Amino acid sequence: MEIAVIGREEFILGFRLAGLQKTYAAETPEKLTEVIGRTLEDPNVGILVLQSADMEQVPRRLQMALENSVKPTVISIGGETGGLSLRERIKRSVGVDLWK
Repeated sequence: MEIAVIGREEFILGFRLAGLQKTYAAETPEKLTEVIGRTLEDPNVGILVLQSADMEQVPRRLQMALENSVKPTVISIGGETGGLSLRERIKRSVGVDLWK
């Protein structure tokens, strides 16, 4: 399983420097929606990382799909989101509450 990161160039830069291969720049909401769609179809992606501000820019239907996605598990970084917490996402993905 691989980790994919989608967002503005400054957001994905650190992940690129850390050695992640699947980093995709998306500067507009349209490009963001397109890249997220392609990434969700990639069977090798197990975790998808997005910036919270970008999560709010995609259409509501796609937001709901991302919030309910188990594979890949979608994690938004950079603020509070109305979706599930990281703990809940890991629990849903792994099937075990790792904090217990």
